Amino acid sequence: MAVYAIGDIQGCYDELQGLLALVRFDPRHDRLWFAGDLVNRGPKSLEALRFVRDLGDVAITVLGNHDLHLIAATYGKPLDHDDHTLDAILAAPDRDELVDWLRCRPLLHHDAGLGYTLVHAGLPPQWDLATAQRCAREVETVLCSDRIGDFLQHLYGNKPKRWSEGLRGWDRLRFIVNCLTRMRYCERDGRLKMKPKGPPGSQPAGLLPWFDLPERANRDLHIIFGHWSTVGIPDVPGIYAIDSGCLWGGQLTALRIDTGPTRISLPCPELLKPAR
Repeated sequence: MAVYAIGDIQGCYDELQGLLALVRFDPRHDRLWFAGDLVNRGPKSLEALRFVRDLGDVAITVLGNHDLHLIAATYGKPLDHDDHTLDAILAAPDRDELVDWLRCRPLLHHDAGLGYTLVHAGLPPQWDLATAQRCAREVETVLCSDRIGDFLQHLYGNKPKRWSEGLRGWDRLRFIVNCLTRMRYCERDGRLKMKPKGPPGSQPAGLLPWFDLPERANRDLHIIFGHWSTVGIPDVPGIYAIDSGCLWGGQLTALRIDTGPTRISLPCPELLKPAR
């Protein structure tokens, strides 16, 4: 049995099918881990979402920020002008079924046997595995409950910026979501800095990629993450970045983790041009 972790699809359904053909994926024997952001920006978000949902137990997917954006749009948040690629899902006859499935996906997956932890964006330096799992479950419980409407009203925002066990209520849940689905850079004390999005080396002075922070309680983990298409392949033990920028003319990447890790990538056409 092969196990492949696949980076951000974001509606690039055809490229996903090409990558699965490249690795000779066999759903009778193989398993897939998806690093989140199944939808948005690419041309076939509805097809991608249906395909992954229909894989059933063959696939595990964690939630990304674009997945949460779709969920929020379903519950009434106005779409931005560049979010038209979600229209097909919002108009689909099975929209509610798809979104109910999506909102009950985990924010973190850990496999002790394989020795890997999957998240969309990253883990803050103060969290060890047990803390990360507990925090992820707090949000998952609300997302998959009848409190989801209230939660989505308080989801967006960049504060609080630093973890404390004393955080409570919506501030606590928002911080957890921001770490697991949006984080790239931090100050040395672990304060989140959400605005910088470029590759390491382009950030303002005093900021580090989250995985480069010197006092990181999760340094013993093997962490697979997506979200950051410009990060490249970090030379950091236990850190595996698999969003290789398919939308931007990069690649769609699968990381084989049962015998590896081994990277397999499919070149992708440029569907979006980076903002200048």
